Amino acid sequence: MQLKRLTFALAIAAFTVFISSCARQVTRVSPDEAIDISGNWNNTDSRMVADEMTKTILGSSWLGDHLEKQAGKKPVVIVGMVQNKSHEHIDAETFVKDVEKAFLQSQRVRLVQGGKKREELRAEKADQQDNATLSTMKKFGLENGADYILQGSINSIVDSHKRQKVVYYQVNLELTDIQTNEVVWIGEKKIAKYVKN
Repeated sequence: MQLKRLTFALAIAAFTVFISSCARQVTRVSPDEAIDISGNWNNTDSRMVADEMTKTILGSSWLGDHLEKQAGKKPVVIVGMVQNKSHEHIDAETFVKDVEKAFLQSQRVRLVQGGKKREELRAEKADQQDNATLSTMKKFGLENGADYILQGSINSIVDSHKRQKVVYYQVNLELTDIQTNEVVWIGEKKIAKYVKN
């Protein structure tokens, strides 16, 4: 009888260990920590590329030229479309937000809203024309016009053989003077990742 109990207890213990080893474990980590599980584009890549490219943009001659021509007045920049032309799904909006954040933190340019957020702001102004008091209503035609627009793309190349692959990402950005359509800065950042399964 004792042998049956011991065998049953061991079976329960083994089953418990098996179940607990199969259970999903989640550990909180810092969003700034570089963790690369799949080899795909991730938040670390987005933040790193945005920071490096923004520093390069702000260190280029166009900014000094603008400040000289405009008596020290900071340029107004809008971040336009950054297209994902890579082989994987990348939410380019996350990258755009990282670029915008880097611009704001530099305090060397002024930033205006673009795209859908600008449309939402204009819709709010239109709504205020009918529903807000005259003293609090925001008027049309008083937006800061952008001097420059930043646009670009995220591209990738995959080189793979059997259980190995190298993924090359290339981010291309262009800054254009909106008044003249003159391209005042072009930059690129490359990332290569070796993945072995």
